[in-house]
Amino acid sequence: MEGKTLAEKLAEAKGAPVSEDDVVEPKVEAEAPAEASEAAPAPAPEAPAAQDAGDTAAIVRAAKAQREGGAPQQVATKTCLIVDDSRVIRKVSSKIAKSLGYSPIEAENGEEALARCKKSMPQLVLTDWEMPEMDGLEFVTKLRAIPTPHAPTIVFCTSKGDVADIHEGINAGADDYIVKPFDEPSLRAKLEQLAAK
Repeated sequence: MEGKTLAEKLAEAKGAPVSEDDVVEPKVEAEAPAEASEAAPAPAPEAPAAQDAGDTAAIVRAAKAQREGGAPQQVATKTCLIVDDSRVIRKVSSKIAKSLGYSPIEAENGEEALARCKKSMPQLVLTDWEMPEMDGLEFVTKLRAIPTPHAPTIVFCTSKGDVADIHEGINAGADDYIVKPFDEPSLRAKLEQLAAK
């Protein structure tokens, strides 16, 4: 009985003649269930693999967002530094900046404003010209000298409205100029115009 298949051994044990059909069929039947049992679990791992690929893509996107500056709500925060020795002007300007999506920060003079900019550079600066400690012109000149990857937009809000003053303010590094006294609609229009650029 050595060298014979299991089907041949069973057939001889029963005393029945062994034919090729008897030998081939049991082999096919014996192999088919083995293939079916191996093939049946195959679809199950495919579904989790596809799900893992989706999860991985979401994780990659989240990781890139963190690498590029954090969550979207953190990136959306824009700051506006309002520099004026008049508390009333600072409050009116803060209200307008806030309504346009900025987070307002206030400073009473150029020296305080410069310190704030060195700590954290704002996106927008509204500054008076005539202030104690350090005036607006000196502040703007020193601010533009600070190396920064994203230079702020600077707007003079001042009563110095002569042509020579406007030229001097722009030459110091300001992007725009508003002459006091200004009202809320004119300041809002100016800031909306700058935001659209």
